[in-house]
Amino acid sequence: MKRIILAIAILASLTAKGQGTYNNPVLRRDCPDPTVLDDRANTGYFYAYSTQSARAGLMNRDNTSKEAAEIINLPIYRSKNLIDWEFVADGFSAGRPTWLQGSSIWAPDINYVDGKYILYYALGIWANLFDTGSGVAVSDSPTGPFEDKGMVVGWKNIGTANSIDPNFYHAEDGRNYLFWGSFGPMGGIWIVELDSDGLKVKEGAKKKQVGADNLEGAYIHKRGDWYYLFASKGTCCEEEKSTYRIVVGRSKNIMGPYRDPKGKKMTSLSYDNVIMRAPDDKTFVGTGHDSQIVTDNAGQDWMFYHTYWTGTSYHGRLLNLDRILWSDDGWPYFENGTPSTEHERPIF
Repeated sequence: MKRIILAIAILASLTAKGQGTYNNPVLRRDCPDPTVLDDRANTGYFYAYSTQSARAGLMNRDNTSKEAAEIINLPIYRSKNLIDWEFVADGFSAGRPTWLQGSSIWAPDINYVDGKYILYYALGIWANLFDTGSGVAVSDSPTGPFEDKGMVVGWKNIGTANSIDPNFYHAEDGRNYLFWGSFGPMGGIWIVELDSDGLKVKEGAKKKQVGADNLEGAYIHKRGDWYYLFASKGTCCEEEKSTYRIVVGRSKNIMGPYRDPKGKKMTSLSYDNVIMRAPDDKTFVGTGHDSQIVTDNAGQDWMFYHTYWTGTSYHGRLLNLDRILWSDDGWPYFENGTPSTEHERPIF
């Protein structure tokens, strides 16, 4: 009896402290290029969005389903604790954006600005660097449907190849910026100022390259005086052969240059300040394209990213969650620099 009472007391204590553990992946279905919104103030939920996927089954690296299944244009999931996710909607259920025919929908970026849910997304045709672009859509609800407002950046209007992987930033002074870009000649990661509603490039604004043309998947985060630019390097979509990994640089100017701790610029092709990589046992591979940072009620920072997993024989890019830590001199890192298989849960 004493043992039972002790066990109940320990369980109650852990629950009260928000402890307990979770296992990666937290979403064991195709969920590439995740973006996450903390919408607790409005709806009580977190929302996660991803690249288009199959309604059932897992996706192969050539974007075909392992099962005959309907494509979800913009998969949207929700959770109250970052661990347990449920599918809630196709954000483009009313119809796909049509400004680039024959394309796939990739790498969304969700934001809540002035009472509206603003979604940036990419359209692309695989291996065609010039038939790509990043657009924007708007909704009154985090689950859509999103009304497409058309292309924001692409080869035709701004002259950057592989203009995918958009990331929006609403600055402290009220200005809006877009980071975007991917691999290839005339590619890389770029920044440009947007107009006041964020729906188009500001008239007269000049684009600037802030990441080399072997980087993609930009995410910008402000902490203290520093802007941190997270990006991904390596092969994203080769299943067990993928070399994707997360790198980071920082700058006190949003326009850069972004550098590593030794001063190397992110515009260098040899830039490789890696904070997340595959473990030696290859339980997870292709660990990249991170989401926004979410802070729990205990002040801990968390980041999602996608990964191939041995548990699905490396089919589908699944959703992982790990805690972001910060060094004394202000650099972000993951414990061990590799995905956790089991971790203490976020506290909510």
